[in-house]
Amino acid sequence: MTRLDDRRRLIIRRIRITGWTCLSSLLVTIVSFLTWFHIVFAAEREATLEVFRDDRLQVSEVAGSIVMEPIEGASSTGILYFPGARVNPYSYLHPLSEVAASGTTVVIMDPLMNMALLDGRSLDELALAAPDISDWVLSGHSLGGVRACMLADDPAVIGLMLMGSYCATDVSSLEIPVFQVLASNDGLIDAKAVAASSTRVPDSTHIITLEGANHASFGTYGSQPGDGIATLTRAEVRDALTAVFQDLLAGD
Repeated sequence: MTRLDDRRRLIIRRIRITGWTCLSSLLVTIVSFLTWFHIVFAAEREATLEVFRDDRLQVSEVAGSIVMEPIEGASSTGILYFPGARVNPYSYLHPLSEVAASGTTVVIMDPLMNMALLDGRSLDELALAAPDISDWVLSGHSLGGVRACMLADDPAVIGLMLMGSYCATDVSSLEIPVFQVLASNDGLIDAKAVAASSTRVPDSTHIITLEGANHASFGTYGSQPGDGIATLTRAEVRDALTAVFQDLLAGD
């Protein structure tokens, strides 16, 4: 065996080692990525049970979404809600429960890989969970609100409500009421992104700040690392959000 053969063998061996190392690193990255997506902020048991025990409401899972509807007096208008990233969708039952009890069906989509931005379902597909609803208000928390903006140009949409969120797409030409609800103690939202998004929503957009709320206040899933301190109770947040939704639905 010549020196040239030895050198070739050495080069091939190094290539194989490098290849296996890169492949192993890629697999570890993919597994870590998928694991991260599936570690969710769980819904608080007490708040969720309070909704299930409310005899004014019925909660069910339909067509990949959670549907909360009034037992009596349901209107033809519904709210399609997009959860924040890696937040269990049941976390939004309590904050929206009084809206539902007053007659508005709420559909909370259960997104692909716990990320609404990765879920490519259309409004028509998501609306299959509540076929009796003809008009929709789109709403969402955090990155869920970003996804809601992406579907807001559908003719069936009559309003848009953002919670601790903003639009990354331009909806400024839409002639529907748009409400943006922010939290005074939000430690997670990108303030620069919120400021930059002001030109992407209609000039008539209502901007409301909940004093004493933080980023996690829009759901009932506990605290998030890096968030501010909330001084509002979950009941106070629910009442405030109910009032805002009522204003939007009334066309105020």
